[in-house]
This record gives sequence, structure tokens and C-alpha cells, in this order.
Amino acid sequence: MLGYPPLSLVIDYDGIYYDASQPSTLEKLIQDKPGNAALEAEARKAMRLIVEGDLAKYNHAPPFDGAPTARAVLVVDQTMGDVSVTFGNASAASFRLMLDIACAENPDAEIWVKTHPDVLQGSKRGYLTQATLHARVRLLTQDASPQSLLRCVARVYTVTSHFGFEALMAGKPVVCFGQPWYAGWGLTDDRHPGAQALAARRGKASLLTLMSAAYLRYARYLDPHTQQPGTLFDVLTYLALCRRHQLTLRGTIWAPGLSLWKRSILKPFLTTSDNRLRFTRRVPEADACVVWGTTGEARWQAAVQARQLPIWRMEDAFVRSAGLGSDLHAPLSLVLDKRGIYYDASRPSDLEIALNTANLTPTQAARAERLRQRIVKGGVSKYNAGGAWRLPRAAWGRRVLLVPGQVSNDASLAYGTQTLRTLTALLRTVRARNPDAYIVFKPHPDVSAGNRPGEPDDKNALRWADCLATQADITSVLDQVDEVHTLTSLTGFEALLRGKTVYCYGMPFYAGWGLTHDEYTCPRRTRQLTLNALIYQALIEYPFYLHPTRKTPMTAEDAVQILSTAPRHRGHGKTLTRLVNKVRNFFHALF
Repeated sequence: MLGYPPLSLVIDYDGIYYDASQPSTLEKLIQDKPGNAALEAEARKAMRLIVEGDLAKYNHAPPFDGAPTARAVLVVDQTMGDVSVTFGNASAASFRLMLDIACAENPDAEIWVKTHPDVLQGSKRGYLTQATLHARVRLLTQDASPQSLLRCVARVYTVTSHFGFEALMAGKPVVCFGQPWYAGWGLTDDRHPGAQALAARRGKASLLTLMSAAYLRYARYLDPHTQQPGTLFDVLTYLALCRRHQLTLRGTIWAPGLSLWKRSILKPFLTTSDNRLRFTRRVPEADACVVWGTTGEARWQAAVQARQLPIWRMEDAFVRSAGLGSDLHAPLSLVLDKRGIYYDASRPSDLEIALNTANLTPTQAARAERLRQRIVKGGVSKYNAGGAWRLPRAAWGRRVLLVPGQVSNDASLAYGTQTLRTLTALLRTVRARNPDAYIVFKPHPDVSAGNRPGEPDDKNALRWADCLATQADITSVLDQVDEVHTLTSLTGFEALLRGKTVYCYGMPFYAGWGLTHDEYTCPRRTRQLTLNALIYQALIEYPFYLHPTRKTPMTAEDAVQILSTAPRHRGHGKTLTRLVNKVRNFFHALF
């Protein structure tokens, strides 16, 4: 569909699933009920993902935005010449009969005719698009996702369309006027003249049996990222991510005032198959404006308000790259926040709202815990830079505290701190409160690389700290300390993942939920969270992850796998590295 290659195919050794004249391999798989509880559980899970995720055979269409004024039933049209119609023992007359009977059986209902997507695109003709329609019949010319449409109707009439099986998954009564692969098993109301003979050949089967046979045993899948054989769940996960990406960024997106570097990294994150992305400085006709963080928001707020556009903020997410952003290493993940931004504690953000309101399911909690374990085992952090570090002997037997550095112009310091606003003040305070502790100060890697400003310098830091961990991998340091004391650094969150005690002297996104020792409170943050609830929202739901070479959506787990096997960048600020990255980014920004 729309020129995209398929992610699943079938191989049939006996016939083909849409040919009702003879048994196919699929028909035999349905009859061969394995009685496998695990397989049925997978089928049930897959159906839930499809229905709740609004997934289908084709996944390009937006959700249906209409609503019936009364009870509605759906009549599914197909394209002329569709082989499933011919081999499903049906014809053009079957469609006319179907429509007439739907009208007769539902005298008080609206009759909706679903037009095939290929007909809407103008590439094919439908059986019912040219028919003379009754006054109660509404021809749906909006391309809409099946599950969103099915939620609006009480009953579905079809000839042989796969839409009929998607309706069965949604729990809708389905009437068949042809002989599709899912008819004849006792699940559908079969009106075809040969229905009795087909039912005698096929027998009885449950919906789970059909689902497991067709989707788990018959079809073969391609993992979208590895291009190797995959599973149904590989494909469903990928399609759900693509759908989320597409629906979030519908219409025309205006992203002004960005450097070539920022354009190059935002372009694949903001581009979908059916939206338009504009980088112009002049305000175009647009549906939303995307800016880089609070700096971009302040710069473009007036222009956006004048056009009454929503303004969305993008920023680096929390599992970013193998190397520094200031060395022009492209990110694997970004966040797009429509309310605020995670580091601005002065107002709500999408992340804060989710943490305050979302209820974690056991499945989600288990996924978050597995992700945490993979991050810790893989030694993954935001930048994945630096080398191994060993705790000095002088620290042995003492309580070891880490104070992570931040860049001086870090927006999280401006929007997430109160009385203590500098690293110098933080170090002084931590030493005063912990006179006998061994304090490790790790300058921010951007500062160590000479790419960004920072304080204090090494000499002044050692007035309060016992040692510096300048070129160390942050995960190596975290493994050897007892506590982390921070203003707003992401290191505090990374420490929580590793079971460390964290003291917050500002209000980062992970503070105020009962997981950290906080200098201040945030009245908006009203819940006591589990660590897994924080992980799920911050690392799984909130960010967008993009595959580094295929530029397609991926999961947090995919990103962690990539970074856990990537080489560590032990040096920063290399001129050649920055030059190569700059040329690459210039090319991507143009093309």
C-alpha cells in the first residue's frame, strides 16, 4: 500500500487462502487444532494489540472522525477484479444483493458503505461506488482505520474482504455474501448459496484458532529493522510505533530558526509518509510549530501566537547516542512535548501529566523492569562516552558521593532550580552537609570536551571534592558510589536505575515522586511512583526512537541494544570527528 514493501507474506503448499474451491494450507492449519495454550495466549495478545492499537492489514489511514446519528451498519465494498471475489465464489451481483439485504434488515439504521483505499486514491474502481444508492446509504469517502470505524457500527456486511475478519476481532457480527477464508467455521452469518457445503468441509473453529492459524502459523514475517525473519509481534510493535509517529505529526509542520545540524537531526523525526515539513523563517500555512526547547519557544512565541498555532517543543531524550551531541553525533531519540518540556519545573509537561495520571499495567511494569535491567547490564547512559574508572584507595571504607557537573547554560538549571543554581554552590553545600564523605566530582562531558561552558574549574572543584572523574564513563562511576547529589542532572535518573540513593537540590523530571530526597517540593506532582512507573513513561512512552540507518521508528529496547554494543567514545571534541559529522549533517539537511 502507498508503495511500501510488505512485512508479511504467506506460502501455501496446497492452494491459496482466498480460493474457496479447494482446501488451502491455512484451512488445514485451522482444522489441525494443536491445543496449544501458549499459542492461544499469543493469539489473544495479538488480537488485543491489533484492536487497541488500531492496527490492520494496511496502516496508513487516520482514525475515523465521524459519528452516526443513529444505529449504523457497515457494508464493505471491494475493488473490481479482486481475485478474492472471484475465487470466493462471488460476483458484482453479490455486492448489490448485500447492499439490498443490509438496507432491508436494518430499516432504522444508517447504512455506511466503506470504500476501498485503492478506490479513494483513484487507482481502481469499486463495485458499489457507481451504484444508485438508497437515501439511507452513506458512501464513506474518508479513508479511515478499520478499528476506529468498527467502533461506530453495530454490524458488518462483507463479500470476501479481510475487513470482515478484522470485524470479528473487534467482536462485531459479520454477514458474508462470499466465501472468504474466515467463513464456514461457525463464526459468521453466511448467506452464500454454497455456505452449507463449505461449512461441512471446514467444520467448527473458534476465533482464537483462526487467529493463531492465520497470523501465527501461516504467515511469515520480516523484522523491519534487521530485515531478517521475524515474528508477528516484531511487526505489530513496529506498526504501532509508525502509527503513533504518523498520527502525532499529521498536517503541515513548521520548524523555524534551526541550524543545519538541528535540521538534519529533526528532519527524520518530523517527517512521515503523509505530512509536510517546512523549515522556512516566514510563517507558512501550518498545523503546528515545532521549536527546539525553551530557547526556540521564546524566540518564536510571538509569531506562533499571531497565527494561533500550537507550539511544540523538541529536545534530546534520555537514551541519546554513542557520543556527545556537541560533537554532532546524531541522536537515537528525541521528545516532542505539546504542553511544556520535561526540564521546565515551572509548568506541566506531557511527561509530568502522564506520571500524574497514567496507571501502569502489570505488563507495562514488567517491560519497564526488563528495560532497566538491560540498561544496567549493557552499561547504557545518555551519551555512552568515556572510559573505565576506578575508585581511589582513599575512598575505601567511606561513604562515596557523586556530584555530576552540568553545563552553565543548561536550560534545566534555569527552569529547574531555586536557591542553589550553580555547581559551585552545590559542591559547597554537599561538602558542608557531608564533612566526612568522599566526594567525586564529574564535570559534564560537554565541558570536558571544551564544547560548552561550565563551572567550577578543576582547581576550584577540588576545594570541596576529593577527586575528579573527568574522562570516566558515567556508568563506571555510578557503579562505585553510594549516593548522587545533583541539581537537575540526568545522572540522578541514571543512578535511580542502578539502585543508588539520589538527593535533588533542584526539581528535575524524576524528583517529587517519592523516589528521591528532595530539597524542594512541586505541588503539581501528587503521586508516589514506583521506579518502573517512572521508567515506563520516561523511557518508553515519552520519547521517539529512530533507527540510526533505516530512519524508521524503533523501541526503547532497540535503542538500548544498539548502544550496548556500540563502541564507547573515549575522546571528545575531536576536530576531525566534528568536521565529518558536520558534512554528513549538511548533506542530510539538504536531501
